[in-house]
Amino acid sequence: MASRSTQRSALMSIRPQFANAILDGSKTVEFRKRVIANDVRRVVMYTTSPVQAVVGEFTIASQVVASPKALWRRFSRVAGIDRAAFFKYFDGSTDAVGIVIDSVVEYKTPRSLDDVEPGARPPQSFMYITAA
Repeated sequence: MASRSTQRSALMSIRPQFANAILDGSKTVEFRKRVIANDVRRVVMYTTSPVQAVVGEFTIASQVVASPKALWRRFSRVAGIDRAAFFKYFDGSTDAVGIVIDSVVEYKTPRSLDDVEPGARPPQSFMYITAA
């Protein structure tokens, strides 16, 4: 019996201004409070309100775990976020994650969340999905 291989992806909620910056190439690192599993290479971008659609995807080049201060020093030029908002997001965190973006694909037509993961609700940060 032949089996079909599947690979996990991450479905990530991203605010419209940050999703647009990723799509136009001005933001090349996405910041999170937790690491994405090592077997995940593809991130599907769900853009939050008012868009509420899946607009594209990117591949992960690497993930950098460091203090928020060290991450800001390393990535501030390509962060797509201002310093105050960055440090507010990581307030109280000793570790921060920088997901370095490799290639980006913008979908010609935004997709509904249900088209990508039937029955899914927008994740608070990200969730794992299986892509065939």
